[in-house]
Amino acid sequence: MAPSRSLLCPIAVATSVVSGLLLLTACGGSSAADGGKDGGTLKVGVLFPGSLSDDGFMGSAHLGYQRAAKKHAGTVEFSKVEQVATADYEKALVRFATTSDLVISIGGQTDADVRNVAARFPRVKFAEIGGPADGKPLANLSLYDPQQAEGAFLAGAASALLSKTGTVGFIGGAELPAIVNAAEEYRRGSEAADPDVKVLAPQYVGDFNDVAKAKQSALADFGAGADVLGQVLNLGHKGVAQAAGQRDGALIGGPIAHECGGDPAYAGYVETDIGAEIEYAVDHLVAGDWKAEAVHFGLTFAEPRNDIVLCDTTDPAVGEKLDELKRKITSGEIRTR
Repeated sequence: MAPSRSLLCPIAVATSVVSGLLLLTACGGSSAADGGKDGGTLKVGVLFPGSLSDDGFMGSAHLGYQRAAKKHAGTVEFSKVEQVATADYEKALVRFATTSDLVISIGGQTDADVRNVAARFPRVKFAEIGGPADGKPLANLSLYDPQQAEGAFLAGAASALLSKTGTVGFIGGAELPAIVNAAEEYRRGSEAADPDVKVLAPQYVGDFNDVAKAKQSALADFGAGADVLGQVLNLGHKGVAQAAGQRDGALIGGPIAHECGGDPAYAGYVETDIGAEIEYAVDHLVAGDWKAEAVHFGLTFAEPRNDIVLCDTTDPAVGEKLDELKRKITSGEIRTR
């Protein structure tokens, strides 16, 4: 896993809409809010609904944002907002659409709003990262699937193989289609690794960033006999780690994989490079061959981005089983969408 790069521009301070104007931060020149599609410089606006420091989905996406800004410095002007309230998604997207060549929306929770705004701005290109896996592109909207379902399958397999109680569970941030699908794939992965494993009914916190509620959900699962949990959360994963520490349990982290040993609550990490999809969109914008399409990343993509990293396991059979399942996914024998 590449080390974190230093910030290329100040952290976005926008958390809400003030007097109808979003506060934006930009890389490479004047803010997109002040500029426009001028001087031959391409403009890209990115909506991060959550915190860039969540050490999760948003944080992984932001690493790609930084890489893209560095790669295309002088050619592309980037702007972003973070921690935007649900009620303000549409306003943020409209603000970007009036000044940008490409608008990128991070997270399936923005799906309805990005589709609405894309339809209103047919001459602007849009990309949504992490929406419904079976969603359909619009004439000016690409859908990029980071294969959370694939990662959840691998997390489920790892959980089952590492469990000592024979019981595992899954906690999702919200009951969105992509997260519900990830929960189902977690179950399938668990049972593919160990047909006798007990998989508790998935829990949905209702907020990807609520540490306290995520901790309550995790404590309930540990109380029901689980000893390893999978999750699709942002800041909320910290609550699961807290619960694991209290109940001698463990969780599978991700999408950013850290060096093992930093927190013994993490039995491993699903590594998913969300930011690679920002780079993909911008690279094609600059090359002039961007198109509205549905792209599924992951193990079956030309450059695999998903993987599973285990910590503190000395049983070679665990790694061998995970490698076998990854080969079956890559070959198409196992399908996770």
